[in-house]
Amino acid sequence: MSKEGYAVEGRQRDIDFHLPGNQPEMTPDETRLRVEELRAYYGKSLAVNNVTLSIKTKKVTAIIGPSGCGKSTFIRCLNRMHEVTPGARVEGKVLLDGGDLYGSGIDPVEVRRRVGMVFQKPNPFPTMSIYDNVAAGFKLNGSRDRRIIEDKVEKSLKMAALWEEVRSDLHKPGTSLSGGQQQRLCIARALAVDPEVLLMDEPCSALDPIATAKIEELIHELKDSVTIVIVTHNMQQAARVSDYTAFFYLGELVEFGATGDIFTTPEKRQTEDYITGRFG
Repeated sequence: MSKEGYAVEGRQRDIDFHLPGNQPEMTPDETRLRVEELRAYYGKSLAVNNVTLSIKTKKVTAIIGPSGCGKSTFIRCLNRMHEVTPGARVEGKVLLDGGDLYGSGIDPVEVRRRVGMVFQKPNPFPTMSIYDNVAAGFKLNGSRDRRIIEDKVEKSLKMAALWEEVRSDLHKPGTSLSGGQQQRLCIARALAVDPEVLLMDEPCSALDPIATAKIEELIHELKDSVTIVIVTHNMQQAARVSDYTAFFYLGELVEFGATGDIFTTPEKRQTEDYITGRFG
């Protein structure tokens, strides 16, 4: 595998951010993302304080905690979205397959291709068709072959469990779809560039129960091919969809472990109090 070396703080690291599809196959329980001593700021305000954890490949990791505890800020750090906010900055390391995403010379755009994101509110491109919404990111990667693009659009919509619902209406605006369909369209758009990690920031909070169930079913299917990190305020949802759960409080990681352990035998009193509804 061809790699490009780059220096980080005087040490040489090897990571390739330019050749899609060339990452070695990883087995479950291997670490895909490693966060080390992460701190995130808005100006002088510290929003995430000294978080260290490992995110396993082809697993779903849920981030839970009360409003304002740093959940969304944390996952925005995982693909360098946090830094687009004026005055925001990050300290620490985010390692993807061992390479520091904040290392010298790393292109944030390429980081966001490898670590895709789906937001709380569905945000299809309003002036684009369903087809063009999915094809947009793939085209930006340089592909102009119509057949390849068509195949990628169909594959991505199938992965997002949307193909059968829209295959005859690909020319219609993405905004013509229902809320749940729009969210799955955004997932298809993210999947079209073959990310290794998919971040989901409360993807079901604006959806009805039926649409929520479809997204949860989709998450179960997608984890066979992509590592998923989901922020959710719904603890029942975290218990249903995730393999691991991290509980955040006041910007700090209180407890992290297998979801079954976190929800049945948490080690920290704060975790137990939150899960049982004593606060939050």
